[in-house]
Amino acid sequence: MMTILMMLIFMIPLCLMNFFIPVQVVYLFSYLYVLLSGSFSYFSKISYLFGLDFFSFNLIMLSFLISSFMIISMLGSFMMEFYMIINLLLSFFLFFIFCVMDFMYMYICFEFVLVPLVILIMIWGYQPERLIAGMYLFFYTLLVSLPLLVLLIYIYMNVGSMFFDYMIMNSSFFVSHFILTIVFMVKFPMYLVHYWLPKAHVQAPVSGSMILAGLMLKIGGYGIIRSMYMYEYMYMYYSYIWYSICLLGSLLISLICLIQADIKCMIAYSSISHMGMVIMGLLTMSTWGLMGSFMMMLGHGFCSSGLFYISNLFYFRTGSRSFYINKGLLIYLPTSSLFMFLLCSFNMSCPPSINFISEFMILTSMMNYWLNSIFFFILMSFFCACFSYYLYSFSQHGSFHNLYSFSSFNVIEFICLFMHLLPLVLFPLMIMSLF
Repeated sequence: MMTILMMLIFMIPLCLMNFFIPVQVVYLFSYLYVLLSGSFSYFSKISYLFGLDFFSFNLIMLSFLISSFMIISMLGSFMMEFYMIINLLLSFFLFFIFCVMDFMYMYICFEFVLVPLVILIMIWGYQPERLIAGMYLFFYTLLVSLPLLVLLIYIYMNVGSMFFDYMIMNSSFFVSHFILTIVFMVKFPMYLVHYWLPKAHVQAPVSGSMILAGLMLKIGGYGIIRSMYMYEYMYMYYSYIWYSICLLGSLLISLICLIQADIKCMIAYSSISHMGMVIMGLLTMSTWGLMGSFMMMLGHGFCSSGLFYISNLFYFRTGSRSFYINKGLLIYLPTSSLFMFLLCSFNMSCPPSINFISEFMILTSMMNYWLNSIFFFILMSFFCACFSYYLYSFSQHGSFHNLYSFSSFNVIEFICLFMHLLPLVLFPLMIMSLF
């Protein structure tokens, strides 16, 4: 793990000199190094408080890939050297979050990752409202994070250690459970504490949206998984509260998606709906629910990031993100139609993708937790298919607002879209080969 840390540190001169191709090569080498190191159900590759297990293994690989896609998405923008430093900082903090075995270090990096993200929104955002979006993001995180710091100090005074393997308590005190859980629920985000996400997505540049959808939401899932292993009794006792909120919230958010007029806003709300299903899968406290939720986190990371990227490509060519302007793109951008169709299909969990397997596993665990969940799940899946179909058909079909024109994607844009789709299809094949 220290090898990858040194690689990230020595990327600073490359970023300052704006050598984006060597930076991409280092990201991909880091990805391959983690991939070939193997993953286990217990911590391995332990060195200097860093460790690697099954969850951190996959999320670190996702971090390096999304960071690489972020650089591709912002090629040619202003202040590119500073942008690559911000991107490197985000990768650095995410690597720390997913690798450290100490809760306090994870908490510190969990807070620090907010700083480069707000800088990204403030400098490279589009509208003046990005200032309000940055404030929403900052204060939502700050409000729930400070009580967690007090709780961690209290736990350290009682347990005597901050290592994940040692922090085990049998308390059923609801306030402790609430403080420990709400901080990760805001990061997901859960319904009722979700308002910062559409604001941040709409005002952020494309790379900000990609890392928000691809990685920031996964920090919440990773934190819930870690705290579930430590405080199992608390989650078994109180999980029905969060489960009920997410059950109704995901259904309502799916309906809200159908009335959006902004493409990015709709994709952002669809992320909230999918993350609600991830929370429900985790809270069932079953093996299928855990693995299904984790696979949905990985699938959503690639799928949602690809949708934000392709919506930004439309924005560059039509000058708008409105559904009323982006019509008839099948005529204007014929090369984009297949990629848009595949991304929308995978967003509604069609069979070739990992999303389908994960939804099936989550459904099984939800029925095992509460049988009547199937009715809510059917409605959620139906409305998810509705807004994914609406996103594709409304943008690709119809009459274009201008006279006939023809535009195509660049090769590097094709490569970035293809690399978003490839893992979604390869992951199920890898899983099938294991069984």
